[in-house]
Amino acid sequence: MKPIIRTFSDAGRGLFGLLLVLLSLGGCSSLLFYPEPGQPFTPQKAKLEYRDVTLTAADGTRLHGWWLPAKAGVEVKGTVLHLHGNGGNLAWHLGGSWWLPEQGYQVLLLDYRGYGLSQGKPALPEVYQDIAAALAWLDQAPEVQGKPQVLLGQSLGGAMAIHYLAQHPEQGKRFKAMVFDGVPASYRQVGRFALSNSWMTWPFQLPLSWLVPDGDSAIHSIAQLKASPKLFFHSIDDPIVPLANGIQLYQAAPPPRVLQLTRGGHVQTFADRTWRQVMLRFLDDPEHFNGLRRLAEVPNYPDETSQ
Repeated sequence: MKPIIRTFSDAGRGLFGLLLVLLSLGGCSSLLFYPEPGQPFTPQKAKLEYRDVTLTAADGTRLHGWWLPAKAGVEVKGTVLHLHGNGGNLAWHLGGSWWLPEQGYQVLLLDYRGYGLSQGKPALPEVYQDIAAALAWLDQAPEVQGKPQVLLGQSLGGAMAIHYLAQHPEQGKRFKAMVFDGVPASYRQVGRFALSNSWMTWPFQLPLSWLVPDGDSAIHSIAQLKASPKLFFHSIDDPIVPLANGIQLYQAAPPPRVLQLTRGGHVQTFADRTWRQVMLRFLDDPEHFNGLRRLAEVPNYPDETSQ
């Protein structure tokens, strides 16, 4: 049964655009993050079995996460590491992965430092230690061993994962497949887009956007993620990360990869049953899945002779 919870949307609260405007003025990576402390509800509200997990980053920061086991009686198909976007905490991002346990996928949902019940303050590059801690936890969890692993990165979570895995290619090899939802190719370009949407900042969008730190942006790293098939969801209506930005990231990714166009707000993809089914079909055969072609005529394997 679909849980009665709200799916957290960066677009709904206008966080990502606002924060990037501030980032362009201050040049501080911590302004990429908009954490919400506490725990407004647990997966129990969605009638999901879960347990709290504690992870420790390399610098000693204690992190909180939720482990969602596969539904009782359902064969375990694999484990999904869910890295959420820049706002709220894991409770508000449960909408991205609550539906997976019923389909046989167990989920580790992590709150970065400063989010929810996790200690610390989010900033780059420190948050990359949190991703490393999640991967180390998966290495030790008995229920994960011998099962395929999948990365689900939404918005900023996907961008950070791409950068981290490019820096640690041995970690990228663990994933059977990677799913990216509304991921920005460039922090600078998204900042410029946000600045262009206000008459007050429109005249200054070009010079101010160059103040946005862009070295960690996914566009600089995605070409190095060659080991796993990749599925890119992006909404043509996305008001935060424009479609052109998402397509740019897809085009820079090595095959096999699929671009699946959707409708709706930023990172609202899995509120629609259709896109949940598309992800499941992709996970069934990541090497050969070609997407839902009524929305995206994008081949998985480009014809090498035509390039």
